[in-house]
Amino acid sequence: MVSAVSVLAGCASSPASAPAGTDHSSRYTITQDRAPTGNFDVSGLSDAVPVYQAPVRAGNKSPYTVWSKRYTVMDSNDGYVARGTASWYGEKFHGHKTSNGETFDMYEMSAAHKSLRIPGYARVTNLDNGRTVIVRVNDRGPFHGDRLIDLSYAAAKKLGYQSRGTARVEVASITVKPDGSMFIAGQPFAPDGQPTVQPVPGPEDSVAANDRQDTNGGLFVQLGSFSSRDPAEKLQVRASSVLNSSLDNPVRVRSVDTASGRFHRVQVGPFQDEGSARKTQSLLEARGFSQSIVMTDSH
Repeated sequence: MVSAVSVLAGCASSPASAPAGTDHSSRYTITQDRAPTGNFDVSGLSDAVPVYQAPVRAGNKSPYTVWSKRYTVMDSNDGYVARGTASWYGEKFHGHKTSNGETFDMYEMSAAHKSLRIPGYARVTNLDNGRTVIVRVNDRGPFHGDRLIDLSYAAAKKLGYQSRGTARVEVASITVKPDGSMFIAGQPFAPDGQPTVQPVPGPEDSVAANDRQDTNGGLFVQLGSFSSRDPAEKLQVRASSVLNSSLDNPVRVRSVDTASGRFHRVQVGPFQDEGSARKTQSLLEARGFSQSIVMTDSH
């Protein structure tokens, strides 16, 4: 979906495109994306296996612009959970470079995301049928409508929505530390059949516990996440000033301790249902907050 040098957009129902002033349309021999011919059997296809990889610059330029819209890449994937619409991409992009220089293979378990650091890993759950997959996130997109994530054709078929094109999903990031310990949405995690590697308690554990005690349940519209508190508080003030007369839900800065350090999340909420959260997200985007996501924040 994305070239190794430039950020390109693409998904199963829209053509690939490049940032303003760049034309890469000739690099694809197929005009419209499509599924592979034949009946590809995914019953024996294994999930991606999360492994530790030191942070890299490739594919993580931030901010970046696609179709005149500006996007930012997260400082860390730790604790990320969001719900939204998943699409898929396949034969048109098969064999071409992803945004971090890897080769896209529609038969492997991979995905594209607008703001997660890459490469990374995520568990994707189809909310309509409960099926889950683990994918390697190594690309940028989708940049069509309000879609949250683009899965490879194989991953979409394992989740059972390849014939419909889209599905309602939950995306939870999986991070791997140098010692091999894994975390999903900030909590210890291990793929099926593997023991969970528990982290060694640190001096900030009590601080993290206090933060969790102050957490409200429900859904939130998150405007940003920062490793420093100062930019988070500035965004909070800006959002409160703009939205004070329009929304009943407060804007807060939620500090969360993770295995990679403390992060400060700027959030509006909580909301008791997804419809209310999506309505507020649309209002926020209309007022210039283009990087918002709807997410649970129960940890």
